[in-house]
Amino acid sequence: MSAGKPGNTGFTRLIKAFGYSMKGFASCFRAEAAFRQEVAASLVILPLGFWLGQSGVERALLLGSWLLVPLVEMLNSAIEAVVDRIGPEHHELSGQAKDIGSAAVFLAICLFLLVWGLLLLPRV
Repeated sequence: MSAGKPGNTGFTRLIKAFGYSMKGFASCFRAEAAFRQEVAASLVILPLGFWLGQSGVERALLLGSWLLVPLVEMLNSAIEAVVDRIGPEHHELSGQAKDIGSAAVFLAICLFLLVWGLLLLPRV
C-alpha cells in the first residue's frame, strides 16, 4: 500500500500516509517483543530526558538519541519481515541481512548510551 497512488494528493495523501504509518506502528508493536520493550522504556526515558536536559540542545540530544533506538528497531523488523516473506530456508544473504539489521539496533543503543553518558556523567 502506498500513499503515492495516482489521485491521492494534498490532504488526502497525508491522511492515507498517516493511516499507513499507524498501521505500521501497530503491526510492529504486536509482532516484535523488542519494540514493545522499547516503547515501555520510553515511558521512563523520555520524561527523564526532558527533566535532565538543561537546554533545548541537551534535551534534543537525550531524546533524539533514544528515539533512534525504536526507529532502527522498526527498520530491522521490516528487513526481517521481508526476508521471512521470501522463504523459511536458510540462505547466507538472508542471515547477513538479519545480522546487519541487528547490528544497526546495537549501534543505536550504543549511541544512546554514549550521548547520555557524555551529557550526564560529568554532572555526577
